[in-house]
Amino acid sequence: MQSFDATPLSDGDEQLLAALLDGMEAGLCAFDRDGVITHWNSEAARILGWSTEEAVGRHGFSGWAARQADAAEVQARLLGVMDGPGRQVHEFALLTKDGRRVLVRTQSSAVQGADGRPTGVYCAFSEVHAQIDLERSIALSEALFDDASSGVVLIDADLRPAVVNAYAARVLHSSREALLGRPLGDLLDYGVEELENALQHVLAEGAPPAPSDLWISLRGDGGSRRYCWRSGFVRLGSPLGEEPVPLGVGWLFHDITDAKLAEQEGSLLRFRTNQLHRAARAAAECEVPLEAATTYVDFALAGFAEHALLDVLADSGGSSGSVGSSSSGDSAKLVRVAATPTGGGAGPCLPVVGAIPVRYGDGHPALQAVERCGAVRASFGAEPAGPGQVDAWAAARRWPEGTMHGLCVVLRSRGRTMGALTFLRGVGRRQFDRGDAAFAEDVALRVSAALDLAEGA
Repeated sequence: MQSFDATPLSDGDEQLLAALLDGMEAGLCAFDRDGVITHWNSEAARILGWSTEEAVGRHGFSGWAARQADAAEVQARLLGVMDGPGRQVHEFALLTKDGRRVLVRTQSSAVQGADGRPTGVYCAFSEVHAQIDLERSIALSEALFDDASSGVVLIDADLRPAVVNAYAARVLHSSREALLGRPLGDLLDYGVEELENALQHVLAEGAPPAPSDLWISLRGDGGSRRYCWRSGFVRLGSPLGEEPVPLGVGWLFHDITDAKLAEQEGSLLRFRTNQLHRAARAAAECEVPLEAATTYVDFALAGFAEHALLDVLADSGGSSGSVGSSSSGDSAKLVRVAATPTGGGAGPCLPVVGAIPVRYGDGHPALQAVERCGAVRASFGAEPAGPGQVDAWAAARRWPEGTMHGLCVVLRSRGRTMGALTFLRGVGRRQFDRGDAAFAEDVALRVSAALDLAEGA
């Protein structure tokens, strides 16, 4: 291998230089000041088919690596870099040894001698389609991390975000820079363990075959709201090693919370509608009207609440719908006619023997439901508390131990208020919402009709 007229290289330096040139992923050739080829690496030989022995020592590309009509222009472009500053990029066609034309993209730069004057030119080149593939990959990466309509987060091997795109930063309620290098536990609350398990699996075994839906809550939100992100994972490995070593995981996700909630609400609505349909068929076979009323309650309890209480007005035959005060000072004349067991686990709603008024205090949710002719929700609160506090709160309202959430709806039929139906949820259950209240009112309509039938009988 020849060298430029500069500081002489030792044998070790020559070998190192040759190894570096041959290991390049781009073709490399060098010319002296007169345009004679002095260097030609193995990648250049692979692209064009001309070996190092065949190329070194030739004057330019004329007559072998370029068409005669193109050779002069190619040589003028390459050697012209010695008269200008910096690198120059060109595209032109070269010839392979078997006569095919190959469009290459070159980067050329002058080589300076010891006196600072240019002594030659080196030129690195690759096939245009390979360069375009590389540029497309880079452009795709930049687009994903800037303008993508889905979240893209590069997670390193320590499970910390290394690169975050704009969509992901917006969904995570933070800036892109603030998310870098932080443990996932600092960013996410609910669902962080499931996400970390998925990332560790991808690092060890590879990406799962299909995207998965992860429910996540953000730590900054206090876990008050959960989001559903449809997530896909890609293991990132180094292309430079013989055995790919995982460098991290590409986490791609899209927020589908609204669609998922709508799907869940639709499924819940279908289930509740089906329960009411089944309850109507079962109630039609009941000979006793009160049994029909409790049948509706039993079917409604499935997945909805743990306990139910059925109270009627002592003078439910009246039309005023108001609740009078007893002589003992009680503010309610609601009589318990059926209830689920208060101990020993869940059970069916059964009639209660006796007609003793329930000692509800002033402002009780059941009394409010009767007075307002609507639904009233009550809850212990969002703050965690010990079982003793919950039980005391429930006992004050004459509800079973462990009750945290109550929903009371009015019973009305033929323009008359007949009583109240109460559904109760325990610890670990969410509060009743408006959709729950609407379902409870539908159940109350059917229970009211059955009780009215019992009254008429």
